[in-house]
Amino acid sequence: MTHMHITSWALGLILFIVALILYKKNSDKPATIIHMILRLVYLFIIYTGGSLTWDYIQGFGMPELGEAIVKALAGLWLVVLMELILVSVKKGKGTTGKWVQFVIALIIVIILGFFRLPMGFYF
Repeated sequence: MTHMHITSWALGLILFIVALILYKKNSDKPATIIHMILRLVYLFIIYTGGSLTWDYIQGFGMPELGEAIVKALAGLWLVVLMELILVSVKKGKGTTGKWVQFVIALIIVIILGFFRLPMGFYF
């Protein structure tokens, strides 16, 4: 499940960047298609992340439970921010605050997911 989650996140980030570039180039139709596909990928990200969090709660217990919950909430917030950023760019509105939140949430998710929680990868 971990590999599926990382794959869905990687695909989501790639599609997010492609949609962002297309919206900035005013290619609305291709950007909208990529954006719709990205919304389907969001479902995979949320499903696999929820499954991993549930497995973690069932298997590992209390010591890092707070970190697992913070990672899950930060991951959900990342998905929301990806959507908010794309919609704001499409409408021509400012995104500076959303980008700051995106970077902070991404750092939290990467640190907790890869380095702190036992179900991550060890480099």
